[in-house]
Amino acid sequence: MAIVRHLASKPNARVGTLFFNPGGPGVSGVTTLREAGDELDTLVGGRFDIVSWDPRGTGASTHVRCFTNLTALARFWGDLGVPTTASASPAYLHKTVAFAHRCGEVSHALLPYISTADTARDLDYLRGLLGERRMTYLGWSYGSFLGATYANMFPNRVRAMVFDGIVDPVQNVAGREPSLANGEADADLVFGEFETLCDRAGRVRCALAGNEPAARGVARVIGRLRRAPISAPSAPGGRLSHGDFLTALFLKLRSPEQWPQLAKDVRAAERGDGSALEIVAQTLRSPSGYEQLEAPIAIACADSPAKNPPTAWPKVTDRLTAISFIYGPLSSWWLWAPCASWPVASADRYTGPWNARTKTPILLISTTYDPNTPFANGRRLQRLLGNAVLLTHDGYGHTSTADPSACVERAERRYLIGLIVPKRGSVCHSDREPFAPNFGKPIP
Repeated sequence: MAIVRHLASKPNARVGTLFFNPGGPGVSGVTTLREAGDELDTLVGGRFDIVSWDPRGTGASTHVRCFTNLTALARFWGDLGVPTTASASPAYLHKTVAFAHRCGEVSHALLPYISTADTARDLDYLRGLLGERRMTYLGWSYGSFLGATYANMFPNRVRAMVFDGIVDPVQNVAGREPSLANGEADADLVFGEFETLCDRAGRVRCALAGNEPAARGVARVIGRLRRAPISAPSAPGGRLSHGDFLTALFLKLRSPEQWPQLAKDVRAAERGDGSALEIVAQTLRSPSGYEQLEAPIAIACADSPAKNPPTAWPKVTDRLTAISFIYGPLSSWWLWAPCASWPVASADRYTGPWNARTKTPILLISTTYDPNTPFANGRRLQRLLGNAVLLTHDGYGHTSTADPSACVERAERRYLIGLIVPKRGSVCHSDREPFAPNFGKPIP
């Protein structure tokens, strides 16, 4: 496994080692620490060595591979995008079945041993290697599931843990469909907030605002795409499909900092040019984008296998789309369908219980409008764990870092350094509202 260490900037006041997982789970620890090391050092007051690593199957660890090279991957997927009609779905279903079989052929020796429980054991091994008697941990998104798994497998080895963007562990191990249904529960709610905040910001700050609600402009674009693609003359392929439109929304919705640009791109599509949205979608629907999905799919299939066969796709897709018109079609084809044909089961996945009691309360941070990990998950995990405190982040986006709050950062720092837990029921507001000037920048 690849390990990166960012040394404490105040070694004389060093508290210990902070183990950090940025989510994903397929996010390289090397890349993440280079980008986030200084910010995390500031967050914890320079008092910790910060260690990140690539979980099994990801990054510079022995990587899940489903193709021997990018050329073979590109040839396999071609120009096939996520289907949004019944007539286009069988061709994509056939691809997901073949994709799962190829993953099994190329990575057959690795796939049984990449569950989150396996990574939790690796994390405990790292703790021992670095001479830490107990674990201090910060995990975002998927990192919250990894942290909950570790805490329940090794509760007596926990010093302090922060989970930001909470995955519901019970639903996550119940199966692929329950896990996806839970994760997307607030996606459309958050998109509605995007439209509402746009109207409130006005035309100067949000291109979709104006003489009518932003939702009407969005509805016109969707209605047009359901009939036919929109021209995208500046993008490869030259057209924006309905599936690629949803892909662009999926990629942008989690980051309020990108909402002003998203509004401009949707307005451009409404006026007949979908180039900007298509270029965004192709960052994921490209050979390198598909390659980045291989490890997260493999880990998801290991942790929460599909309970239905591939032929159940109409019902599964309909059920997930009824929960979220944005995430439903994407998650059913990206993250359910391959698992429905997955050739290998995890040798030793962890399925609970989730009620272990740690000496120090675990700090949970949930954002009120998070499209990927619903706010309610934080409340559920607080009830499940034997000793946990929920801090509500009144804001938008996926994890509190997407919509910065000095209040949240202070609470994390006090907890990680001094083990001082916020009062139960504490609420932290974001520093600025999306679309506001200087959004995302520190308060002077």
